[in-house]
Amino acid sequence: MAEQYYVVREDLLPEGILKTEQAKELLRRGEAATVHEAAEKVGLSRSAFYKYKDGVYPLEQNSRERMVTLSMDLEHRSGVLSKVLGMLALSEGNVLTISQSIPLQGLANVVLSLDISGLSGPFSDLIEQLKAIDGVKRTHIVGRS
Repeated sequence: MAEQYYVVREDLLPEGILKTEQAKELLRRGEAATVHEAAEKVGLSRSAFYKYKDGVYPLEQNSRERMVTLSMDLEHRSGVLSKVLGMLALSEGNVLTISQSIPLQGLANVVLSLDISGLSGPFSDLIEQLKAIDGVKRTHIVGRS
């Protein structure tokens, strides 16, 4: 199933999501040195922070920052990674880094850092296209910035 994104007015968000963004802002500004400190300052548990941290962004920040890290499990077959990179190129995604593990039990883990600011279509469409490539067993968004 494709990931869905929503724009929600701040006063409708649950307190845990709002406090997570407040804690992230403290960390960005250097007003807190650790997640523990930031969470404590805003009255949030660390587990709630980690639950929401990769999924909440202010609208203006999300439109400026377009870096994504993907983790993918690929079958150990010739051409699978090439197809992934070709799909990224067709979508006008810019690969910043690639790290690939040694294949174990027929699968290799590949971590890609991407600049998606120039994508020719929605990011969710790209993810679905990557998942549909023969030989791609799993695709997961690790982080965004």
